[in-house]
Amino acid sequence: MAQHPPLRRNRDFVLLMSGRLLSGLGSGMTNIAYPLLTLATTGSAAKTGLVGFLAAVTRPLLSLPAGLAADRWSRKRLMIGADLVRALAIGSLVATIAAGRLAFWQVAVVAFVEGAGSVAFLAAQPGALRSVVPASQLPAAISVQTGRAAAVQIASPPIGGALYEAGRAVPFLVDVCSYAFSFLSLALMRTPFQETRDRDRVPLRERLAEGVRFLWSRPFLRATSLLWAFGNFTGPAVFLVIVVVGRRQGLTGGEIGLLLTLFGGALLVGASLSSRVRRALPVRAILLLEFWCWVLIAAFLVWPSVYVLAAAMVPVGLAIPNTDSVVDGYRLAITPDRLIGRVESVRTTIAVSVTPLGPLVAGLLLEHASSRVTVGVLTAFNVALALIGTLSPAIRNAPSLDELEAPPPPTSATTLR
Repeated sequence: MAQHPPLRRNRDFVLLMSGRLLSGLGSGMTNIAYPLLTLATTGSAAKTGLVGFLAAVTRPLLSLPAGLAADRWSRKRLMIGADLVRALAIGSLVATIAAGRLAFWQVAVVAFVEGAGSVAFLAAQPGALRSVVPASQLPAAISVQTGRAAAVQIASPPIGGALYEAGRAVPFLVDVCSYAFSFLSLALMRTPFQETRDRDRVPLRERLAEGVRFLWSRPFLRATSLLWAFGNFTGPAVFLVIVVVGRRQGLTGGEIGLLLTLFGGALLVGASLSSRVRRALPVRAILLLEFWCWVLIAAFLVWPSVYVLAAAMVPVGLAIPNTDSVVDGYRLAITPDRLIGRVESVRTTIAVSVTPLGPLVAGLLLEHASSRVTVGVLTAFNVALALIGTLSPAIRNAPSLDELEAPPPPTSATTLR
């Protein structure tokens, strides 16, 4: 087995992760600031859910064209452009808040534009990661990425909540600065973000179909994409419930942020244990562990406290870094470089197709029914999903990570045009 330097000595990997860490910190602050700002502006849980819906709907709407762009044009320029667009959008919101002219429609539009910029950035980022990290180290790199995201999850909600209490524009201003840091870190990277490409004259439909065929022809990738599509419904819904119920039970923005750090702390611990978990458990067991952990939110039905709901998310946070490392690491390792943008965009479109409905449905349920009914609906959904994952033949026959030591499968001569 080839030996590679540890990831901490990989300069471009460190720059890539540092930029994501800082931009993620800023975005994490606005993730809690958006619902707090919308609630303060409108007093409506339904409108708060709509803002979450508009931010999330950009991924299923725009992932396919973003993936095509990432495989056709410079991934580095696409990521830098995405940072600039997001900084400008958030900056306009800061200016409007400072001028005292904020309207609900602007919050909704900025949330959508920032989400669109994130889609473009994330379409190019897997190819950048694949370019700077050897295939055998990709599961570990994904684990590091998840761990840093967990650190953001710990720090950003309480900081964002506290900054919001200090001034409604403050967390958004910090987000603008974080995108500037991400821009700088990308500019300093030396490794090309893609292999040398010939001009591709194949029609757009055929190029996209090639990514679909690659993903769909592999049962494990197909099954995990579909299961994640429905699994991604729950997380945003539960987080909105925590924010709304926390406010109803008298918590401040800072206190709600502190509750959300429990999930981030669990992600961080899970990421630190990920290498041990991958050695101890087969891939199927790792996946099923996350599916069944989601059912624990049923504890809220017995004791309807926001603290109980936040605590029920801790086991999920412990499990997620392990599933991300095995699924994302395996998929990136076996995908040819020229297809990464398209395969990732197809996978993302499938995986997040239901995500925007999470905050929208939760907001509507909270507006017209009790918080217990809302969590009861989410619990029933999670039980059904866990059963489907347990019975899935593709999950039962999940691949071994030992396969990553082999080179990516060759593409046919007709697809290399």
